[in-house]
Amino acid sequence: IGITMKLSASGSRCCSLDDADDARRVAERLGIRFYVANYADAFGQEVVEAFADAYLAGRTPIPCIACNQRFKFDHLLERAKAFGAERVATGHYARIERDPQTGPARLFRARHREKDQTYFLFSLDQAKLERAVFPVGEMSKDAVREMARSLGLVTADKPESQEICFVPDGDYAKVVEAIRPAAAGLRGEIVDEGGRVLGHHRGIHRFTVGQRHGLGIASDRRLYVLRLEPEHQRVVVGDAGALDCRGARVERVHWIAGVAPDGPIRARVQVRHRHAAAPATVRALDGGGAEIEFDEAVRAVAPGQAAVFYDEPNDDEVLGGGFLVTGLR
Repeated sequence: IGITMKLSASGSRCCSLDDADDARRVAERLGIRFYVANYADAFGQEVVEAFADAYLAGRTPIPCIACNQRFKFDHLLERAKAFGAERVATGHYARIERDPQTGPARLFRARHREKDQTYFLFSLDQAKLERAVFPVGEMSKDAVREMARSLGLVTADKPESQEICFVPDGDYAKVVEAIRPAAAGLRGEIVDEGGRVLGHHRGIHRFTVGQRHGLGIASDRRLYVLRLEPEHQRVVVGDAGALDCRGARVERVHWIAGVAPDGPIRARVQVRHRHAAAPATVRALDGGGAEIEFDEAVRAVAPGQAAVFYDEPNDDEVLGGGFLVTGLR
């Protein structure tokens, strides 16, 4: 059974009417039933509004994680159950291995590392992993396209869509202000670490930790956003070295195995989607948090982003992950 989910009312490539039509034509070619599931209203409330609120709170959100957990799996698995389907197969570049006896399902990076999407999947629990199938996880993108061509699918050479589906032009501030109109009237100061005012801005939702371009201030040296202070609508900037963090705290930690480790573990920790995972020690904390101690300083740890833990030394199996609260210098 083929299902495409309509999640956004925007005209982006991944949620357009053309997308649904392409999916329908693929289903017809394969000779299977096809449905469009409209979750646009729920997506707007649970993902888009949360995205806007996170930016206004000084965090850098990752809506793809919430989308994957809540919609690609929670809602889709419920729909599958209604159809009497045992599993849900998606096009995620990731791999699942299942213990033939009674062991837990394990999540691994895709064979094609450049396309790996496990950073967005760390929050999937055992129940979801047991019913998920990732058919392209063992394949390269070129191999996927070649298989699509051999099957005569109209999507074989369709361009990829890598932007956030409801921000097709990359203008996050415009989306935040559309969802929360009061944000358009926000103003604040840009200051250095000593509190000296260097300029003014039109809302902290226009900035993220580590940002260098678009600060709107003149300086004889390169300045970066070090932190955001939403309670004062203040953006603090400084030298690149001040972005280096020897550790980090995370919250809402999820462990793939279903239980936290008894003591500190060695892992490679990825703090951004395109970040090269860094060797570290991870300690689970009471209350569902964790503390990370990097072997070497990691730059631009942004609150709201995910920190995903992979096994060491292979950097292949996902052990768990959580959401960054703060970097520790």
